[in-house]
Amino acid sequence: MSNSIVHILNNDCPHCLKGKVFNEKSIFLNVGFPKMNEYCSHCNYKFEKEPGYFFGAMYVNYGLTVAQGIATYVIAQFFFKENFDLRIIPIIAVVILAMASINIRLSRLLWIYMFKNYSM
Repeated sequence: MSNSIVHILNNDCPHCLKGKVFNEKSIFLNVGFPKMNEYCSHCNYKFEKEPGYFFGAMYVNYGLTVAQGIATYVIAQFFFKENFDLRIIPIIAVVILAMASINIRLSRLLWIYMFKNYSM
């Protein structure tokens, strides 16, 4: 489990663990829509199994975004006196927008790793 997390964060191919899923070396600090490799450069593993394969990754992205919004709300509560201060909403929006590019990449990697073949 912990090895899978490390490989997901390193943008490694789920089959050979040596190639990269995205063109960028890191999934962090990249702005814009991700550019995925169609095949692994090392083992020729096809990342998109069928058309529409990554629609499920949208639900993973939604879950990540909700979790980040809740975590931001809980942390921001410590800095305001009122139980629900409306000034927290823009803070949550900024965090969600700042994390959007990372969430897209991370959700696709999680989706690929959820359906990888374990019979290697």
